[in-house]
Amino acid sequence: MGALGMVIVSALTAGCVAMPSDGPPERVELPQAAGSENLQVRVFPIAPHPGDGPDSLLAGFLDAANADEADYITAGEYLTAAAAKRWNPDAGVVVLRAAPARDTLEGGETTATIKVTGDQVAVLDGKHAYRADRDPQFSKTFTFVKESEGKNKGQWRIDQLPDGLIIDQTMFKNGYRSVDLYYPSAEDPWTDRQSPVLVPDPVYLRRRIDPFTSAAKALVEGPSSWLGKVVDPVFDKTTRILDTVTVNDGGVATVHISVPDFGGIQPRCQQMAAQLFHTLSDLQGKSQLVRLDLNGERGGCQTDAARTAQIAPGALAGGSAGTQQYYLLGNGQLTQATTDLDPKAKGTPMAGDLGLEKPLRPDGFAVRRDGTEAALVSPNRKELWVTEGGKLGTSVITSQAVGADSGLTSPSWDGRGSLWVVDRHPGGSQVTVIRGRTLVPVRIDGLGGRSVTSLKVASDGTRIALVVTEANRQSLLIGRVEHTGTRTAPVATVTDLRPVGTMLSDVVSVSWADTDQLLVLGKEDGKLQQLHYFGTDGSVNSDFVLQGGDSMSSVSATEARGDRSDKVPPVLATSGGHQIYRLVGNQWREVPSKPEAWSFSYPG
Repeated sequence: MGALGMVIVSALTAGCVAMPSDGPPERVELPQAAGSENLQVRVFPIAPHPGDGPDSLLAGFLDAANADEADYITAGEYLTAAAAKRWNPDAGVVVLRAAPARDTLEGGETTATIKVTGDQVAVLDGKHAYRADRDPQFSKTFTFVKESEGKNKGQWRIDQLPDGLIIDQTMFKNGYRSVDLYYPSAEDPWTDRQSPVLVPDPVYLRRRIDPFTSAAKALVEGPSSWLGKVVDPVFDKTTRILDTVTVNDGGVATVHISVPDFGGIQPRCQQMAAQLFHTLSDLQGKSQLVRLDLNGERGGCQTDAARTAQIAPGALAGGSAGTQQYYLLGNGQLTQATTDLDPKAKGTPMAGDLGLEKPLRPDGFAVRRDGTEAALVSPNRKELWVTEGGKLGTSVITSQAVGADSGLTSPSWDGRGSLWVVDRHPGGSQVTVIRGRTLVPVRIDGLGGRSVTSLKVASDGTRIALVVTEANRQSLLIGRVEHTGTRTAPVATVTDLRPVGTMLSDVVSVSWADTDQLLVLGKEDGKLQQLHYFGTDGSVNSDFVLQGGDSMSSVSATEARGDRSDKVPPVLATSGGHQIYRLVGNQWREVPSKPEAWSFSYPG
């Protein structure tokens, strides 16, 4: 491993569970597996050895630059004095599939040039934001000189090199961890009632380099360029974290910040403190951080979970109402599931018209986040109805599309009260957002020749997951939602599309599983369908993969957490002839329904 020094600290376990492709659910076990969160290897840098040639020197430098050293001092010892002043290791990170290859281009007695190549799979930018970025022809050059004077006289050193770091996937998983920075959603021009909520901005930070201080500093630097247009940065560009962020044994975090005086700006202090509290809570564990004390140069404020509840991540996901499970029965009746698995339980019919049996079963439905209203797609996918006070009125949108695979599909509510729907037609698709009875056609930038098959919008309304079709292949994109215009003339745009789950050859179903996480049912070439968790930046968010059979047809999860933020509502999945299962612990359990349930969903 070149010049790397390592100490293995510990190894944990993870695993996967299997879902039956047919027949009754079976008990499954969780086999041990290594994953990104299980790697606990501390890496110590080693200084260059006297007499190292250019190739050995480069190997040692690449290792030292990716070691657990905060200031890169040891890595700097591989460079000439001038190069050490120029090199910016914080410019970004290139992630390669495997360790880079080194090819000597020139070699002489006093100068040499070596090219580093590899299969690039992702990059981190200067703000630590992850982006899947495949480049099988990645190449960078390093120039070496033999020092003619000074303490390193006669020794090879690197004189020209690219800014940033180059690392392979294994070391990246070991040395970096995903961290959510939180920023309040920007003002909604469509309404006078503002309800900002903290939106996660996932970044990757070095795992063992003072994670609390690193996360606080990254938060103050401002949101990523991808999310920045739909959130409020709050912190101005001159604000800095002054000291090391500490968390005492009582779960109280203390942050010192370069704000001259918080005395007259307490609301701003509370907003900053809320952002810091939830950012550090994800590092500490949501139930372990009790309070955050934010101190300026003069004055300060305190906050905790109770005081930030109204703007907390997922605050628009519906709370306890958002954790309820709804089933559309074969008789057209929409029911809310009971909390047990009693085979005799029939569930509770939804109040109003939707709880009545219907001669024709709707093709699809979506319950509003607060559980008060719902939207139905007609059996022929021509019309979309939305209840008002539990009553079904006239349709709010009518599709002109014809054909078996055309028409309205995939209604989805955000937490702002807007309903999103796809109208598929042979020539492509149209996404529409509905607020009240106002229809707003949505422009989707960068869609190209692809058409939208289905969608799921985040509760905060700032991001949307799109399943798109091109050449009979379904893939997954996530886009940023920009609300512009006015209350009387609203405009909606989905832009900056980026791929999610690029290893999947086909995507069947997607659901939001948390404010920063998508649950995706899909398959890789040559494999059965599986359930994968992906971060909203496109990175793999978990090594916990749920095995499934090809008979699985849809999946549903929820961002909502109810009264207990640490209790995750179970995943729901369909398999075979309308068999519906809940994932309870590590076991799939069939959901009984009399009469048979045809489809299901959490609110949203």
